[in-house]
Amino acid sequence: MKGATSTLRRKVLGQIFGSLTGVSVALIILMLVVILADVVHGGWSTFSWAFITQDPTDGMTRGGIFPALYGTAVLTLMMTIVVMPLGVLTAVYLHEYAPAGSRLPGLIRAAIHNLAGVPSIVYGLFGVGFFIHFVGEHLDKALGGPLKWGQPSLIWAALTLALLTLPVVIVATEEALRSVPAELRAASLALGATRSQTLERVVLPGALPGILTGAVLAISRGAGEVAPILLTGAAYYLPELPKTLYSQFMHLGYHTYVLATQSPDVEATRPLLYATVLVLLLLTFALNLVAVVIRSRTRRKVAA
Repeated sequence: MKGATSTLRRKVLGQIFGSLTGVSVALIILMLVVILADVVHGGWSTFSWAFITQDPTDGMTRGGIFPALYGTAVLTLMMTIVVMPLGVLTAVYLHEYAPAGSRLPGLIRAAIHNLAGVPSIVYGLFGVGFFIHFVGEHLDKALGGPLKWGQPSLIWAALTLALLTLPVVIVATEEALRSVPAELRAASLALGATRSQTLERVVLPGALPGILTGAVLAISRGAGEVAPILLTGAAYYLPELPKTLYSQFMHLGYHTYVLATQSPDVEATRPLLYATVLVLLLLTFALNLVAVVIRSRTRRKVAA
């Protein structure tokens, strides 16, 4: 009797929590649809090829967003080039080579978890203090030339975003490595392969879809972050494209902030604001789509 009552109670609680989960998912989807509909409705009339390819004019109340679009794409690409090798190598060490019982892996994982919870503006302050004032100024002194590296620039913003997204890549890669069956490693070693050959030919190909998942998450977060780059390289208005690593740049996220808060004519810039947000969303979705397609094709090849 007591067992039947307990089973009934678990079923009722399961149905209640299942219903609450469904309602929560529906609310999240509804809010997303409302936001997307508002952005598309407000920006579609301004969205055009000319808007994408032209420079801003008349105090950013007219023209396009090409410098901001270009700066966002270059910054995201540089961040990805830096963070993916570093994150993957760190995860490989932690899961494949770290000595059992050593304190170092535990300290590294604790640092990773702490970094994942740090507010993004703190990364911006760190980028200013370490990359610009310490590394950059010492580079300028060592080179003996004019001020180049000791100022906000593209390279310092990319490195700051790489630090911001590093925990995402490490955690995703380590989970992907953990998903590769231990039997495959044992079979490879039994056939005479070395540990490095097993890692190269068995473990990494099997974990590649999960590693690409980490890349998708890192790109998504890095492309939309604004706080870290406010202090490390983003410019208020810079129609020229960045030509060197120490050049400043415009960014779609920062451009959106400027249009929303710093414009002398809010009504004139409102269509541009919505169109800029629409382009930022489309760029993020496009980057994610490319990464998802690559991950799906890789997963099919691994399965075959």
